[in-house]
Amino acid sequence: MRKIFLGVGLALALGVAYLMLWPVPIEPVAITLPASSGYTGIHAPNQRLAALQLIDLHGEEGPEHIAFGPDGKLYTTVASGNILRMDADGAGQQVFANTGGRVLGFDFDAQGRLIAADAMRGLLAIDSQGHSSVLADHVTPDDPIRYADAAVVARSGKIYFSDASQRFAPRDWGGTFNASVLDIMEQSATGRLLEYNPATRTVRVLASGLSFANGVALTQDERHVLVNETGRYRVWKVAVTASNLSLRNGPVAGAQVLLDNLPGYPDNLMRGLDGRIWLGLAKPRNPKVDGMGPKSWLRALSLRLPRALWPVPPAYGHVVAFTEDGTIVADLQDPSGAYPETTAVTETRERLYVQSLHAKGLGWLPK
Repeated sequence: MRKIFLGVGLALALGVAYLMLWPVPIEPVAITLPASSGYTGIHAPNQRLAALQLIDLHGEEGPEHIAFGPDGKLYTTVASGNILRMDADGAGQQVFANTGGRVLGFDFDAQGRLIAADAMRGLLAIDSQGHSSVLADHVTPDDPIRYADAAVVARSGKIYFSDASQRFAPRDWGGTFNASVLDIMEQSATGRLLEYNPATRTVRVLASGLSFANGVALTQDERHVLVNETGRYRVWKVAVTASNLSLRNGPVAGAQVLLDNLPGYPDNLMRGLDGRIWLGLAKPRNPKVDGMGPKSWLRALSLRLPRALWPVPPAYGHVVAFTEDGTIVADLQDPSGAYPETTAVTETRERLYVQSLHAKGLGWLPK
């Protein structure tokens, strides 16, 4: 009996030592997050996203970003690394390009090139034949772009894009989703908003200190760029003239919080029609994760648990539209999460196309 007790005690001691001391990739930073108001008010639960129809992607999945090109075709990026091109109804699907990485956000420039934020390769330009070239993979020679995430092209030709994390590059940490989880769990806030100037072929930093910098969109007058801070549940409005602003400690001259304390993790931003800007909430907030904010050690401990026990929130479909003054004007939800990880909406006169990280089809709603 004594040996049994000694064995159990040793096993418990080893278990505690593992949970407290085993190395993990994150160096968590203590933060305090505002209490979530949850699904109330304008965000009260509804079923407006539950009637999605699906375009079959023929084995592809994860239509992370959707946009129409100058040729009138619908383009979308998928998890395989392919960029698909098709008609608006999904007919005539073909692989337009494969960059060898994972394109997340993209836009088209005045030359008709697809300007892509490739999480593995940086900022790319893809010509009409599907050939890609790197525009920028470093800010300076010793400052790599580790996680290009979203991009938008201004009328001036300048490109605004996000570098989600300077800590966790998807190529090194098991892909985009794993890298995003690690960055948000760490809360070191190394994401940044960048500008690429095609005239000088240089990159400059508009703002840094963001906890997973994500989707970007320009205001109508193109004097400001909006950027999601996924790890802090908010949307920033940053002047395009800003330079090296640090947002780590909150708003400063040239940058303000437009939407704050959202009920989920904001992912992509897309300009819609009639002044609307669409925002996707990839997952709902997890009270356990919020509660671990000041307890950095607890976030490290959670990553020592089996992956199935990581505090990843459940699937929940949720997209919202807002105006440039931060007023929410539409809220569409599907609490069942049947169409998982909704990232944003691409709006036309006839349809709302709903973007997703992992869906096995391309969802849409008639208007």
